Amino acid sequence: MTGPAPLAVSLGDPAGIGPEVLARAWARREAEQLPPFYAIGDRRALAAVWDGPIETLEDPTQALAAFPHALPLVQVDDPGDIMPGQPNLAGARCALDSLELGVGLARGGMASGLVTGPVSKAQLYQIGFNYPGQTEFVAERCGVSAVRAVMMLAGPSLRTVPLTVHVPLADVPRHITRELIITRARIVARALVRDFGIARPRLAVAGLNPHAGEKATLGREEAEIIAPAIAELIAEGLDIIGPLAADTMFHPPARAQYDAALCMYHDQALIPLKTLHFDDGVNTTLGLPIVRTSPDHGTAFNIAGTGTATPMAMVAAIRLAGQCAARRLAMPGQAAA
Repeated sequence: MTGPAPLAVSLGDPAGIGPEVLARAWARREAEQLPPFYAIGDRRALAAVWDGPIETLEDPTQALAAFPHALPLVQVDDPGDIMPGQPNLAGARCALDSLELGVGLARGGMASGLVTGPVSKAQLYQIGFNYPGQTEFVAERCGVSAVRAVMMLAGPSLRTVPLTVHVPLADVPRHITRELIITRARIVARALVRDFGIARPRLAVAGLNPHAGEKATLGREEAEIIAPAIAELIAEGLDIIGPLAADTMFHPPARAQYDAALCMYHDQALIPLKTLHFDDGVNTTLGLPIVRTSPDHGTAFNIAGTGTATPMAMVAAIRLAGQCAARRLAMPGQAAA
């Protein structure tokens, strides 16, 4: 290689929109000033939805030379027949093989970061995948415990972190602990410095209950769990505020007061992010030894192969991964958050 390693991008489920949005992101590489990247997956899945140039690599080190004139591709084992919009178990195996290979290449320095295309967990579960999602799989392969692999949703004007993710709403309160808030706030703060270049991160913490508990009249979690955790973090020197009423912390003046919002549950974090940045939101995993991002959308089997899927979330995921990787390269020797 003649420069930093390119990014690796796993195509996700080959029957979804992953192949199409990645190909269209490559076609926009110059207009969007994207860093070099190569795909991992099945060539036929790309060719089924795109007639542009593809160069199958014998070795990932060839990606930088290929990138200016063709979409570089590391081919995984032949998955058999794949049709856009028609998921099957062969496609799920292809998606998992692509993800596994991508993690290995990133960990081995053959990629400066990993961007993961959308997968169907329903399909993956049928082939024995036993993780809640790609985040937990990547964390396990990197030797990081699930509690320390922190999901952040990032857009141009908002970053949110759900402290609980795929948990039924009725179970959220018992998962919110002082230790969880403290651990994840520390990871978020360190990652904002390391990967986002924010010298002194400002964090905001949402309350769990309406009006952040209304002085414990609408719930006691704020007074008994959240506020004590914030007080401990302030004592450590973190710039952190809360608990805040979630219904008033996402309008523009409020967002200007923090760099990331820690939210108590999935929808509390994702609804404002997707409202503001539906087409350019990025899912990034903090606390890993590798850079990992993903477009914040699903497989969209219903429109796969129709040419209507926008590539902008994939563009944003590639751009953010490149920016984070560049910052890590500029600050060598730092341990993962």
